[in-house]
Amino acid sequence: MAGENLTMVSEFILVGFSNHPGLQVAIFMLFLVIYVITLVGNLGMIILIRIDSQLHTPMYFFLSHLSFIDFCHSSNTIPKALSNVLLGRKAIPYIGCIVQLYLFIALITSECFLLAMMAYDRYVAICNPLLYTVVMSQKRCLRMTAVMYAAGFFNSVIHTTLTHRLNFCQSNVIDHFFCELPSLLKLSCSETHTSKMLMLMSAGFNISGSILIILSSYTYILFTILKIHSTAGRHKAFSTCVSHLTVVTIFYGTAVFTHLQPHSEYSQNQDKVASVFYTVVTPMLNPVIYSLRNKEVKDALKRVMGRKMFSHFL
Repeated sequence: MAGENLTMVSEFILVGFSNHPGLQVAIFMLFLVIYVITLVGNLGMIILIRIDSQLHTPMYFFLSHLSFIDFCHSSNTIPKALSNVLLGRKAIPYIGCIVQLYLFIALITSECFLLAMMAYDRYVAICNPLLYTVVMSQKRCLRMTAVMYAAGFFNSVIHTTLTHRLNFCQSNVIDHFFCELPSLLKLSCSETHTSKMLMLMSAGFNISGSILIILSSYTYILFTILKIHSTAGRHKAFSTCVSHLTVVTIFYGTAVFTHLQPHSEYSQNQDKVASVFYTVVTPMLNPVIYSLRNKEVKDALKRVMGRKMFSHFL
């Protein structure tokens, strides 16, 4: 009975970035601005792809799901962090922490596989353009997306279930701005070796497997582009990949730094900074990158804005 009582933690305390009163306003304003840009950018991208028929292609179908994941990702962590700073009460209910952990793992895993699928889409489009509409049919894209979400949420169920069974008997203070798995494992007084090994293997498989698909796809793409004789043709082929490569570099760079190195080699503050990049900064940058570096998105935005201006003057 005593062992069972140890698991009855009613809430956790999220330390956040700093306890210094002078930094709270600055942190709140920074996160608020980032969150607003993230919401406007990702929801705007989803709406734009939805209403512009020329963007109804597999590439933009996947991009709309990337925007949806980024929207959910930021909404899962930033609002709670903002309310903690604003209200000065940094507590999160136990069940709220578990739900936040579940959504975080599910979304981050899904995004890993989605970026790999987007690289495969570019491979088919550039290396096998005549078969593109057949290979990347609407039915196949829907199946790939369903598998992506299923893999993400299944992976999350395993980690969340194991975490829910842990005992927390020493401290309920999480030295982070959201409920992250490594931070929760540090608080547990249960045996966490299995959870830690599973976390490392899962992160290694998801990240390494996705990166392998991306590298393989772009290796074939590079060889194909080099065979194109005209400079304009090479530039046009490569320009369709620049936005995706930029997003991949930012996302996987921070993910590898955080999850695939020994925990003894970096401090908790470094972990927080790295987490900010793939939970806060990357969801904000993705729609900006695709808007600024993608001519088709800019043209679609001009068409939509042009129609609105035309209808307004009518």
